[in-house]
Amino acid sequence: MLGGISIWQLLIVLGIIILIFGTKKLRNVGGDLGGAVKGFKKAMHDEDKQTEEDTDKPQAQVRHDNEGHTYDVKAERKSEEQEERK
Repeated sequence: MLGGISIWQLLIVLGIIILIFGTKKLRNVGGDLGGAVKGFKKAMHDEDKQTEEDTDKPQAQVRHDNEGHTYDVKAERKSEEQEERK
């Protein structure tokens, strides 16, 4: 079996845990754990979808009068605090 642990030993340990914590507390812990796993799976799925969308979009390019030079740029929004200082 599991490294020399029998099913009866596992049941005794489970019974002691239920006596210590109670079934209501264990049910809450199980629900919280299940919610955390669902949230993690959803976040991973959303991140994969966002990564696929980001790779499909081309980068923005800025061209000047001189046709030989092209500059790739990334636009970022300044925070309100930085704008107030100027």
